Amino acid sequence: MYRYDQYDQQIVNERVAQYSDQVRRRLADELAEDEFRPLRLQNGLYMQVHAYMLRIAVPYGLLSAKQTRMFAHIARKYDRDYGHFTTRQNMQFNWLKLEDTPAILADLASVEMHAIQTSGNCVRNITSDEYAGVAADEVVDPRPYAEILRQWSTFHPEFAGLPRKFKIAISGGKEDRAAIEAHDIGLSVIKNAQGEIGFKVLVGGGLGRTPIVGSVICEFLPWQHVMTYIEAILRIYNQYGRRDNMYKARIKILVKALGIAEFKRQVEEEWLYAKDGPGTITNEELERVAHYFAPPAYEEITSDNAELTKFKAENKDFANWLQRNVKPHRVSGYAIVVLSLKKTEVAPGDASAEQLDFAADLADKYSFAELRITHKQNLVLADVKQSDLIDLWQAATAQGLATPNIGLLTDMISCPGAEFCTLANARSIPLAKLIAERFDNIDFQHDIGEIELNISGCMNACGHNHVGNIGITGVEKKNHDEWYQISLGGAKGHNSSIGKIIGPSFKFEQVPEVIDRLLQVYLRERIEEERFIDTVRRIGHKPFKEYVYATKIAFEVEEDIDTRSFKPVQYSVPFYSPRF
Repeated sequence: MYRYDQYDQQIVNERVAQYSDQVRRRLADELAEDEFRPLRLQNGLYMQVHAYMLRIAVPYGLLSAKQTRMFAHIARKYDRDYGHFTTRQNMQFNWLKLEDTPAILADLASVEMHAIQTSGNCVRNITSDEYAGVAADEVVDPRPYAEILRQWSTFHPEFAGLPRKFKIAISGGKEDRAAIEAHDIGLSVIKNAQGEIGFKVLVGGGLGRTPIVGSVICEFLPWQHVMTYIEAILRIYNQYGRRDNMYKARIKILVKALGIAEFKRQVEEEWLYAKDGPGTITNEELERVAHYFAPPAYEEITSDNAELTKFKAENKDFANWLQRNVKPHRVSGYAIVVLSLKKTEVAPGDASAEQLDFAADLADKYSFAELRITHKQNLVLADVKQSDLIDLWQAATAQGLATPNIGLLTDMISCPGAEFCTLANARSIPLAKLIAERFDNIDFQHDIGEIELNISGCMNACGHNHVGNIGITGVEKKNHDEWYQISLGGAKGHNSSIGKIIGPSFKFEQVPEVIDRLLQVYLRERIEEERFIDTVRRIGHKPFKEYVYATKIAFEVEEDIDTRSFKPVQYSVPFYSPRF
């Protein structure tokens, strides 16, 4: 992984010193909150419902074991003994005191980390495929390009005050695991017929109030020009993006207003001035950065894994885990392992200090001291020998990190919701808990198969509800009742789609029953092993909508509803928070 040089470290250390003085002045009332707010946001510090929240940048989701242990240290010393991994591969701490934050940033700097540009109208953390460099379907490793773009975008003076925040994602596999079509700029590293490396460039994607799938602006851009081309896109956006209305300020609104053809014309006209300029990436620079991502010292493994096969046949739990949490690796004898952070009683994406230390230990022992953060708020050990899978599974199980649900119903995405965020209309985490409890049956989840259920507490869509096969959006809190819209048909990847709302909203307590009814329609209508999203696309929304609204949804299911192998329960719903 990339290591700081003296300039990286100096920049981060100087920012810590600058911020420390700003906090000192705020605590002494030498700075008013209105003056301090833009300064703290430049360093990723938000004021939420109960306390300050710090968002820490994890470039393209790659962590060392040492950095993971630092997260554990911060969780214990400054927070409530846990941290939260986000959908943009970052880490958040939700219960901080302002006076502690300079020390936290200093601790982070000591392990080559910071919180710069995790907020504000600038280029945010560059995200990528969590399996980059090891995926069996990978065309080109995107990490060197992601790192070059990270260095270019950090403290870029021209793009520090954009009309709105700006997000870039990059993927190098045949499968898009970085959700590039849902970003302001999406980059797919590809090879043309001549074997040359380049980028397919998408622009104008995004979720929030106006969810839009990105449009292709360039089918093949030679890799040397990716930085100058992005600069041209940002310059057009910086000049013409709306600044009079923050809800219409994202680049997707500009692209939609101009049309992709006109937007492309303006970008390429601007690009002519920079195409072969100083921003052109040289072979020497690419080689310099790519050196940090050289393959580790893999062993040559020829074992037939007879012990693994035997153990799998004798242990159903292990077999389920292999099926869902272990992914193909490009090197023979190795595997990619996903550590699930979606245990039923834990908020999606939360990891305790003990689990963080434990994950770091696993990385040291089994995966060359590195971890990855996924968009689904889980952790990845990217380089595990297949002969170690049994021992790893047993260890991870003891720490609650081996739930075999990756890609299944309870592998939910959830934003923090109204319990933490001042923008949210409704709670997300307690709803995720309620849903997880309702469907906490691994056999049933495996029967349902791959499905993405995403929850956001408001229309800002931090939980990616618009691209969930089932999306849940908090829309209102009135007279102590919280209301949620349900959408169907969303998906990410190379065939992205925005979900459509099925009808009137539902109360908090009704949502699990709504999901139950949607699943019943799927089980009734699916063809053989057809995925949920494919069934929705084949038969449309109407059968789902009709069944959901056919009878009154209450705490008890009506007698005419097929309850399958389990009986829905009478819910008593307390106010729930994962760490209150």
